[in-house]
Amino acid sequence: MINKALLASEAAKYGISLDSTALDKFDTYAQLLVQTNRQYNLTSITEPDEIVYKHFIDSLVLSVSAQIDPGARVIDVGTGAGFPGIPLLIIRPDIKLTLLDSTAKKLVFIENVLVELGLAAETLHSRAELAARSAEYRERFDVATARAVAALPVLSEYCLPFLKPGGRFIAMKSRGTDEEIVSAEGAIGLLGGKIDEIKRFEIENCGSRTLIITRKISQTPPKYPRASAQISKKPLA
Repeated sequence: MINKALLASEAAKYGISLDSTALDKFDTYAQLLVQTNRQYNLTSITEPDEIVYKHFIDSLVLSVSAQIDPGARVIDVGTGAGFPGIPLLIIRPDIKLTLLDSTAKKLVFIENVLVELGLAAETLHSRAELAARSAEYRERFDVATARAVAALPVLSEYCLPFLKPGGRFIAMKSRGTDEEIVSAEGAIGLLGGKIDEIKRFEIENCGSRTLIITRKISQTPPKYPRASAQISKKPLA
């Protein structure tokens, strides 16, 4: 399915070493993605080399963006077809991963992938703003990730409530402009966070990627996250 040598060489550019077992898992994942995508839409990216660059390498840069402690509890918010969570889990099977999405079909696909790859993770069928109000998930995680097109204040309101103080939110954006980052600082502060670091990458065949790392420095006020309609119509400023 995929060119394993290409994946290995591209990952090595970021200091990520993939052994034959990991490469086989990525290959199986790609096959399942393409097969299932014929039944219902998971992704518009189905060409083998595009999967390598735009799904796998794009997700794996997360592992070099921030140190994730052994056994860390990680939540991938709006995981879709499992990105970036499953690629991270393939190379870091020690983490305790929760894959959250509001679309049940996507989670059925993810559960099948986990079985086929011999990996363990929790799947959570919920809207982020509802799960973040549950005592089981609120301020329980060390790391939260989101690979989405939403503006940073919106992503932050969905993700920061999941983090315990000291945890980190990693927003993965194709274009993280300085203006957007500056404009989000007030919202992030309201939610108990502070932008800690910004890392930029150029990924071949993908273009620029910006990883915005926000540290949780205090508890999120109980009124956040708001209802989804409020978050989208009136983002925090």
